[in-house]
Amino acid sequence: MTEKRMSRWYFGGLASCGAACCTHPLDLVKVHLQTQQEVKKRMVGMAVHVVKNDGVLALYSGLSASLCRQITYSLTRFAIYETVRDMMGNTGKGPMPFYQKVLLGAFGGFTGGFVGTPSDLVNVRMQNDVKLPPEQRRNYKHAIDGLYRVFREEGVRRLFSGVSMASGRGALVTVGQLACYDQAKQLVLGTGVMGDNILTHFLSSFIAGGCATFLCQPLDVLKTRLMNSKGEYTGVMHCLRETAKLGPLAFYKGLVPAGIRLVPHTVLTFVFLEQLKKYFGIRIIS
Repeated sequence: MTEKRMSRWYFGGLASCGAACCTHPLDLVKVHLQTQQEVKKRMVGMAVHVVKNDGVLALYSGLSASLCRQITYSLTRFAIYETVRDMMGNTGKGPMPFYQKVLLGAFGGFTGGFVGTPSDLVNVRMQNDVKLPPEQRRNYKHAIDGLYRVFREEGVRRLFSGVSMASGRGALVTVGQLACYDQAKQLVLGTGVMGDNILTHFLSSFIAGGCATFLCQPLDVLKTRLMNSKGEYTGVMHCLRETAKLGPLAFYKGLVPAGIRLVPHTVLTFVFLEQLKKYFGIRIIS
């Protein structure tokens, strides 16, 4: 008899929250870089600017919204992907083909992106608030206050501003993270050189983080600009045209900090997830 552990549907959300607590300052710097109209500061310069003007704790501005986003967006996409994957894996036909993982990841990520759009909008606004003049700051107390105020002051449609970008990005990043992680882990274990241990989890998640960063960065830039706009963009296509005027590299603005944030976030998420699965997962004996 052999025993293995299966993930519970909410483990992905918990693991993502743990990773978000560690990588939030990098995410905040990435948002600041993406919302610059002109290239004025690099990653380190922007981080120093935030700390100098608003203190070290400003690097954690919007943490509550970031956690709220993980509970909605990441929990949804992980729950869909892992539940369907494990159900299909129990049919005895072996691991899913990569194309099926891609399709499943895209569906789960698109759904998660839709569900998480309101908290994502508040997350971007709270992170960007510290660099605005005091009279222009929205000053949300926390994520729930932000969601309520957007609903009350701007209407329910504003809560879903940039939903197409957020859903598209969710699909791409989930393909990069979950599908590529599963495939990379399968290939690594298939070599027989490494076992199912933390080193394998680290290597597989590092590869997945790089894939996710490359796939989602253009949409991430557009999503951030749309969510942080104050009426300067009439829609997705207008935002696309205005960003294109800055040159093709504008779609990869903040790529380095995005990778520096997303790759560690991906690594930490899967390391936490594998540990949750190992110690608290559902026992399967075959």
